Amino acid sequence: MDVGRVSERLMGMQDEVWLRHANPWSVWSRVLTPLPSLALSIWGRASIGNGAWGAVVIVLVWIWLNPRVFAQPKTFNSWSSQGVLGERVWLRHRDKVAGHHKSVANALAIGSGLGLFPFAYGLLTYNPGLTCLGIVVISGGKMWFVDRMVWIWRDFEHMGGSLEDLTTPH
Repeated sequence: MDVGRVSERLMGMQDEVWLRHANPWSVWSRVLTPLPSLALSIWGRASIGNGAWGAVVIVLVWIWLNPRVFAQPKTFNSWSSQGVLGERVWLRHRDKVAGHHKSVANALAIGSGLGLFPFAYGLLTYNPGLTCLGIVVISGGKMWFVDRMVWIWRDFEHMGGSLEDLTTPH
């Protein structure tokens, strides 16, 4: 099972949504807000009880809406835009991705995923240190993964790939 492709389907990431998500505002607001907001929402159960789950739902809705609310960028020259395009290459044209990128990207995805353990345990036990550790591991791994996706995008372009290759049926 490919977690990236499952996630793409769950999020309903069609071509237009991917192009809108390449807007740096979408990328950076998605990096900076969901995990801390989710942590605060879940910790809110101690003070506001079950009402905290409403805040959790709001965060989850934001995660889904985020790639849709920003306009497609005028150019795709920014690091963050290229990271999104590289992720699209990763999901759609993995056969064209160099082996050294594949091994690093997979290791980064696993490393980032390991941050879920301290994050979840920290949330369960109201431990801010473990929760923050989880956020740092998840977010740090994801940012490093995005950086690798930039490399993948640039390699894809050097091989003659283009934006059109990402928005046409495969």
